[in-house]
Amino acid sequence: MKRTTPATLALAALLALAGCSSSNEAGTGSPSTSAWGDLTGQLTIFAAASLQPAFDELTATFAAAHPDVTVNPVTYDGSSTLATQLVEGGSADVFASADEKNMKPVVDAGLTAATPEVFTTNTLQIVVAPGNPKKVTSLADLATLSADGGIVVLCAAEVPCGSASQQVLDAAKVELKPASEEQNVRAVLTKVVSGEADAGLVYRTDVLKAGDDVEGVDFAEAAGVVNRYPIAVLSDDSRDAGHEAATAQAFVDLVLSDEGQKVLATKGFTAP
Repeated sequence: MKRTTPATLALAALLALAGCSSSNEAGTGSPSTSAWGDLTGQLTIFAAASLQPAFDELTATFAAAHPDVTVNPVTYDGSSTLATQLVEGGSADVFASADEKNMKPVVDAGLTAATPEVFTTNTLQIVVAPGNPKKVTSLADLATLSADGGIVVLCAAEVPCGSASQQVLDAAKVELKPASEEQNVRAVLTKVVSGEADAGLVYRTDVLKAGDDVEGVDFAEAAGVVNRYPIAVLSDDSRDAGHEAATAQAFVDLVLSDEGQKVLATKGFTAP
């Protein structure tokens, strides 16, 4: 892992400045033609689990546009887990978090090459089995189901979906003791899909991803708790040899572009 020197700091600043000019401020432009010219090397991305459908598509688009770049499989997990891995010495080029809270320790550790940018937003839904057999229509119903012996699962409090879940429960003045607390939103969804749980709280995008395997229930308090997703190119201290800031910035440009925003919208995300 490379160490930061005055020279590399200066280079990072120049790359960040150039990246700002290459990605248009309104999220427009063509990401298929990089302002950096022919990109090479490798690209490693850490991303919140809820981003998987969108980032799988975007990394495929990026790889097709830049055939000389080796795009490694994206590491998806809870944002808090990914942030901890980076702070403890993990290597990546780009970090996309499901909230700003879990981006902060990465920024505070000096591991971002530029200020993170919020690129999309998400809200929660109650997820239930198809047909909603337990007749859950509100957070109060969800709490009643749990109290009556039903299996309700939530994300752990340190994970963005867990923090958002607690906020909506507090707003509704509802107390709920979950059967389990999962380390990422994907695990909550999987338990409902498999029948291991009767219901849970996940992002709207996760319900959409699961299709006919589950049903989503809207509730009023969700509108008041919006997760804002930031993305950042990571600094030299987080990148291994053969991983260049220009390549990382080009991927971030794609995410921020009209093309990237359209992909996110098709997966249920909303504009920041």
